[in-house]
Amino acid sequence: MVFLLFPALVGGIFVTFVNMKVKIINRSHHALPEYATAQSAGVDLRANLDEPVVMKPMERRLIPTGLFISLPAGFEAQVRPRSGLAIKKGITVLNTPGTIDADYRGEIGVILINLSQEDFTVNDGERIAQMIIARHEQAEWIEVETLDETERGAGGFGHSGV
Repeated sequence: MVFLLFPALVGGIFVTFVNMKVKIINRSHHALPEYATAQSAGVDLRANLDEPVVMKPMERRLIPTGLFISLPAGFEAQVRPRSGLAIKKGITVLNTPGTIDADYRGEIGVILINLSQEDFTVNDGERIAQMIIARHEQAEWIEVETLDETERGAGGFGHSGV
C-alpha cells in the first residue's frame, strides 16, 4: 500500500490530499475508472457487456464491470447510484451503498433496479454507478445488560417529525 501526500489550493486554502494506490485488474474493454474533477469523491463504473441488457420495470439485474480490485485492510469500496440515472431514468443501485470488502477479489458487479414504468436498456460502456473508497473500523462487541440513557432514548423512525 502506498500513500502519497500532495498539497492543493482549494478555494484559496491549501489542503493536503492523500493519493492511495489501489491494485486493479481491468478485463473490460473500457479505460480504468477515473475521477471527473479534482474534488470528486467517486469514480464512475461502466457496464461491461457483450450485448445490451433490457431491464423491464421493477426488474433487477447484476451488471458486470470487468474490474477486480485489491484494497488495503481498513478500507472498503462503496458502490452508489448515479444521480442522473436515478432522476432521469429511475435506475438505481438496489443494495446502496453496496460494500466491496478489502479481502474480496472477484469481479465488481452492480445490482441495478429499474424503478421506472418504462423499459431501460443498459449498453456496454454506460456509466451505471459510482464507487467511493472509504476507511472503516471494526468494532469489538462488549455485551452488557443495559445501555446508558440519552435524551433521545429508543425514539426513531420519524419520532422527531417528518
